[in-house]
Amino acid sequence: QRYRPDWASLDARPLPAWFDQAKVGVFVHWGVFSVPAWGSEWFWWHWRGEHSPDYERFMQHRYPPDTTYADFAPHFTAHDFQPREWAQLFQRAGARYVVLTTKHHEGFTNWGSPVSWNWNSVDTGPHRDLVGELGQALRESNMRYGLYHSLLEWFNPLYLADKESGFKTQNFVLKKTMPELYDLVLKYKPDLIWSDGDWEAPESYWNSTSFLAWLYNDSPVKDTVVVNDRWCNNCSCHHGGYYNCADKYKPGTLPTHKWEMCSSIDKLSWGYRSNMNIAELMDEASIIEELVQTVSFGGNYLLNVGPTKEGVIAPIFQERLLALGTWLDTNGEAIYESKPWRVQMENSTDTVWYTSKGPVVYAIFLMWPRDSVLELSSPIPSPATQVTMLGFAGTLKWQKSPGKGLLITLPYMLPSPLPPQSGWTVKLDGVK
Repeated sequence: QRYRPDWASLDARPLPAWFDQAKVGVFVHWGVFSVPAWGSEWFWWHWRGEHSPDYERFMQHRYPPDTTYADFAPHFTAHDFQPREWAQLFQRAGARYVVLTTKHHEGFTNWGSPVSWNWNSVDTGPHRDLVGELGQALRESNMRYGLYHSLLEWFNPLYLADKESGFKTQNFVLKKTMPELYDLVLKYKPDLIWSDGDWEAPESYWNSTSFLAWLYNDSPVKDTVVVNDRWCNNCSCHHGGYYNCADKYKPGTLPTHKWEMCSSIDKLSWGYRSNMNIAELMDEASIIEELVQTVSFGGNYLLNVGPTKEGVIAPIFQERLLALGTWLDTNGEAIYESKPWRVQMENSTDTVWYTSKGPVVYAIFLMWPRDSVLELSSPIPSPATQVTMLGFAGTLKWQKSPGKGLLITLPYMLPSPLPPQSGWTVKLDGVK
């Protein structure tokens, strides 16, 4: 089937199955913004676009008065970047795919873009092809590779001129955005394109539908590639492949369309901040809770870390990722390749969430019940019902509850001075 360059045709393309099965990904925000490493990855915009007093003060205190944003690039060294170590970490975190920023709104490209002269990681800074190196390491580890790419660039003169024309001219798109997207696809053959920076201009300006038609019809990844929904100023949650809708999007009910929730361990930024503190980071329990809620509602969970300018993933981020991986080692059966069940959460509470695989139902509970008896009112038991707990040998005793549903006697947990892990899964066979 050939896809036409219009949304009706493009939106009808079935989403390659690997994406829904994967469930868990890691997002990496890395660029020149990792050099000032302060505030957020929108540093340049807050400093030069909005003239935010905080950012202006930061620059006065820390840098010579005539410093420009371009002066940061040589300090983006990636000296300690070990792509294989990253890949190993992400694999141990339970990620099935990884999305790297190839270019954020600052316009600096993490590969030798032929249309980003001297503002890329090969000509300056690391003098390395960061996109290619990480891609190779992930492929060796059998993980899917996604490329984040910003359509717009805040201060690119071509973009500013097009904006001035009310987006009637397209010099920036024809000379910069599109050549880069085609180059990324042909060079790196990504499994996923995570588009962003779409919000200021309409589809007629970005030429997104023409690019997507080529991607789906003729590109080297036409059968496997997945894209998100940020391709024009009113595409989000309406057009594209799967939906992001908004950063940290949390639907209250089961969406009808495949979606992904992107979240960040640092709650205040996507890029690395030298001034973050522990209270501003997600703890293990909140990461697992977000993952479980997202997957119950049929979504994928994409968890972000921001490496330092040297290419180090801070130990606290590594610790959070590894904790997620440890939890998935036990409970992953209820996550990977699962489907939403007829009920997403236990009606009386948001501490019990359901997923399913064929006839099997998984109930993931985030709080250990006080008397070690778990009451589930949604599943309807039968004489053939069997209950087990992931990570625990043997079957669990259960009885019909007086109302409806079942009461499950959980294994005895030894009292421990440490807070218990977050989230356990009971597997229900033979329920409706």
